[in-house]
Amino acid sequence: MTASDVLPLPTDLAEAVDGFSRYLAARRGHSVHTRRAYRADVTGLLRYAVRHGAGGLGGIDLAVLRGWLAVQADRGLSQATLARRGAAARAFLRWAHQEGLVATDPSARLANPKVRRSLPTVLSEQSAALLLDTARATAQEAEPGQRPGALRAWAAAELLYGSGVRVGELVATDVGDVDLADRLVRVLGKGGKERVVPFGLPAARALQAWTGSGRGELVRADSPPALFLGDRGGRWGQRQAREAVHRLAATAEVDDVAPHALRHSAATHLLAGGSDLRSVQEVLGHADLGTTQRYTHVDAERLRQVFQQAFPRA
Repeated sequence: MTASDVLPLPTDLAEAVDGFSRYLAARRGHSVHTRRAYRADVTGLLRYAVRHGAGGLGGIDLAVLRGWLAVQADRGLSQATLARRGAAARAFLRWAHQEGLVATDPSARLANPKVRRSLPTVLSEQSAALLLDTARATAQEAEPGQRPGALRAWAAAELLYGSGVRVGELVATDVGDVDLADRLVRVLGKGGKERVVPFGLPAARALQAWTGSGRGELVRADSPPALFLGDRGGRWGQRQAREAVHRLAATAEVDDVAPHALRHSAATHLLAGGSDLRSVQEVLGHADLGTTQRYTHVDAERLRQVFQQAFPRA
């Protein structure tokens, strides 16, 4: 990082960044994390443009954009990061063109690096069952002082796997979002899109145990209506949820997994059980069916591995 990487932007450019951030918050429905990342990316682009004599938004052309991304590539950034920064630049310049801040959008001809998608980590059905059985047994056998945390971990793991929700969606869920009778949970996904997801009887039993006793031991007068409360009565966080899943995986002696791997596992097992792609797409809240199709590749990869291990002429 050079000194010019941290210098404040000229007033007009800083105001443009602020306007773009407000646009993202008001109209695009991006998460706080995405807005923060886009703001940082756009700020970096504008600082690069100023250093290279762009002289304002109108001076940003395709050569500046390509040069900026080339510098990022030379620094060893991953293709995924480069793709995100290119997407941020395109979104910003498209917005600037719509707002009349630039006469043309130079990013329209900017090619984005293709991101090589790795296959998501998944547990086998047997390992998933072992992890969840271990979570249930741990909760049932826990000492009184440890019982609320053990019940919470059990219910969280069951819901993560049983519904395929994201960990961020899990911790944002309130008590009123869960219908135990019909076994449905309402979550707010990416882009502020709400969806209702079914879950099975094992998850319902775990949630009943958690809400019936464990949660009540943690609730305080100022506690939020969160489904999952932390040890001090506040809303449980994503980091704590990840730590709980890691601990369960270690106790069950299965592959170390994060909450997102339980989501991946649920999707893979749904498809393996005969569910169609469109239904799995709705459950997971994917905007693009191509994202859901990754899980068909997981099954194909597993089949290939089994074939190579078992067939003499593989």
